[in-house]
Amino acid sequence: MKKLFLIALTILATTSLPLWLLAQQVSFIPQWRPQAQFAGYYVAYKKGFYKKYGIDVKILTGGPEAPSSEYLAKGKADFATMWLSTAIQMRAHGVKLINIAQIVQRSALMLVARKDKVKSLQDINGQMVGVWGKCFQIPLKAFFKKYHLKVKLIQMSSINLFLRGGVNITSAMWYNEYHTILMSGVDPDELTTFFFYKYDLNCPEDGIYTLEATFKKHPILCRNFVKASIEGWLYAFSHPEEAVDIILQCMLKAHVPMANKAHQRWMLDRMKDIILPPYGKLLAEDYYRVAHILKEQGLINRIPKFEDFYKETYVQP
Repeated sequence: MKKLFLIALTILATTSLPLWLLAQQVSFIPQWRPQAQFAGYYVAYKKGFYKKYGIDVKILTGGPEAPSSEYLAKGKADFATMWLSTAIQMRAHGVKLINIAQIVQRSALMLVARKDKVKSLQDINGQMVGVWGKCFQIPLKAFFKKYHLKVKLIQMSSINLFLRGGVNITSAMWYNEYHTILMSGVDPDELTTFFFYKYDLNCPEDGIYTLEATFKKHPILCRNFVKASIEGWLYAFSHPEEAVDIILQCMLKAHVPMANKAHQRWMLDRMKDIILPPYGKLLAEDYYRVAHILKEQGLINRIPKFEDFYKETYVQP
């Protein structure tokens, strides 16, 4: 230990940098494969923003084979992104993770319907609704319950069932599946859309999480990781063409199919619409809205204290 301390002092003397600013190696995993949904992190990495704050980041590839929630809980990653609803469930079930930055402020979840079949809320009643993963179902069920709609949920793995007329309504993310529908040749005027945030069901999605122990041990590291990440997002929004090129490079490197430039540009533009000031701040009203929905659906027995769940790390300059 004494030898390591002397080495650290030597490095400090030769670099004129504080010890906490010396490069720290960390791993980070988004909840899906490379795409513009995570542009800010890849841009921050490629432009050297993490290194500027003394952080050597290894970005892992998320997805079904590598769930970000599982990687964080098991210590396979130091930082992870995930939906707020997922994180609250984990905290309520004993995983001591914390939100250190709520990146998405406005939910991008929506219902998309064929206008010739669905023109209003009440037209949804009695219909089959295509749905994706479990996290999609939480706000969906809350929506149907709030407006007294009885539907049959149909699990989908692609948008094809909707495109072929197998269902008249599907859940979608504004920045992803909705644009895929448009790119398939469907005109926006042929569709009826229901954005959940407009129905008092704003359940913000992506946030940055770490374990409570990591934050207690390395608070400055956590703050710097968030700061560099938000700088990456702001740079991406002000340099969209460069940001999309970076994303396409990362997609190709990760062997992600469908590296479509037009789709990634749409996705980045929509992320700009839902990543809003105050950047990185989790609002208590959003937290408790999501937590109460989870409790009403029997997914958690208790609501963790907001003060235990969220640690503010970023103050906008």
